[in-house]
Amino acid sequence: MRASDRAYAVLLDEIQSGALTPGSVVAEVEQAERLGVSRTPMREAIGRLAADGLVRHQSPRVLVVSGFDADDIRELFEARRALEETSARLAAERGDREIFRALATDFAEARPEAGELAADDYYALIARFDAAVDAAVDNGYLTSALRTIRTHLVRARRLARDNRARLRASVEEHVLIARAIADADAELAAHATHVHLHNALASILSSIEGSDPEGPR
Repeated sequence: MRASDRAYAVLLDEIQSGALTPGSVVAEVEQAERLGVSRTPMREAIGRLAADGLVRHQSPRVLVVSGFDADDIRELFEARRALEETSARLAAERGDREIFRALATDFAEARPEAGELAADDYYALIARFDAAVDAAVDNGYLTSALRTIRTHLVRARRLARDNRARLRASVEEHVLIARAIADADAELAAHATHVHLHNALASILSSIEGSDPEGPR
């Protein structure tokens, strides 16, 4: 792995996990020393984070981790609805039915509410589902746009990990989406995706506002 890729991966994980909180300074020299890379690859890594919208200029010489509040999440989900509902519809029209039938079975057997490790396994299953949808859609523009959305989505998912009831509901929603795609029912796949995203957004906003936390996906 190139030094710039390694630095990017470490900083991305720290931003997504919350280890680097919004407003934290991301200084090229200090981060290069901390991660044991030279300034050039660190500059490249920080440039990629800026292109992703994960860091921003607080002043001409100071970069900080971007904020991620309720308004940001609402905007994220507006874009997510447009992209994921379209992708679900196209996957139903173009996808391999057996792949999505198998995914529906895997979702039905998932138990993310059982604990931290089970939740990790569930998010790995989500990644498999996303990859299958991307492959079925076979549209580089959609895939690229969704990759950016998913980069930010990880930050929102932190609000979900401790809410087992929401994770259980998300499993059931994904079973329906995967089955609709497997049945080549484009409209049901898009509608089920819409319902899932509506529930996910409501849950995240409830968490932020201090109600019973219910998280995304």
